[in-house]
Amino acid sequence: MNFSQEFIAFACAQGVLRFGEFTTKAGRQSPYFFNAGLFNDGASLGRLCDYYALAIQNSGLHVDVIFGPAYKGIPLAAGTAIALARLGQNIPFAYNRKEAKDHGEGGTLVGAPLAGNVLIIDDVITAGTSVRESVELIRAAGAKPAGVVIALDRQECGQSPLSAVQEVENSYGIPVVSVARLADLIEYLSGSIELESRLDAVRAYREKYGVQAGDMNQR
Repeated sequence: MNFSQEFIAFACAQGVLRFGEFTTKAGRQSPYFFNAGLFNDGASLGRLCDYYALAIQNSGLHVDVIFGPAYKGIPLAAGTAIALARLGQNIPFAYNRKEAKDHGEGGTLVGAPLAGNVLIIDDVITAGTSVRESVELIRAAGAKPAGVVIALDRQECGQSPLSAVQEVENSYGIPVVSVARLADLIEYLSGSIELESRLDAVRAYREKYGVQAGDMNQR
């Protein structure tokens, strides 16, 4: 089992990844639901960030700063910086405020200066709004967006034949790295005695809404 499938097993054990009948923001009936907000204690958040660190190292991206967009990206940026430091890669991190301060250090940015290649970290990409705002902040600071790292890529088409991840990659010319993808989930389910009964529904959902087969291998 690779780290992507280990992450899926961990997410299932934490109740972060659940199976049943769920309605997505797009109004689709999905056989699974991923709620990263349930990584809400020290142990689970720490382990989640360990997986982010592995995904970053596995990607081969050159990263000078990790940036966590407010609010969900803030603990992810800090935790992943700690996890990378334990792996011998000490990378500074930063995040933004939703509202600018007019006292103290002021401004909207907190932490390390945005310089060089800046990696954006988030839980998932849905509409891409957080990524767009982050890219604008990074470029305004004179730095370069190096890419985005997320926990789960649903590999699901939006209004166009492209997934939200592919639209981000095409719009900003940056790679999106995921800890796990829908393809990894299906592979995990196919080898799970306990959850194999969920496999057909997830496969059917992919057939209906998934990106083109040739794109399913992209991480």
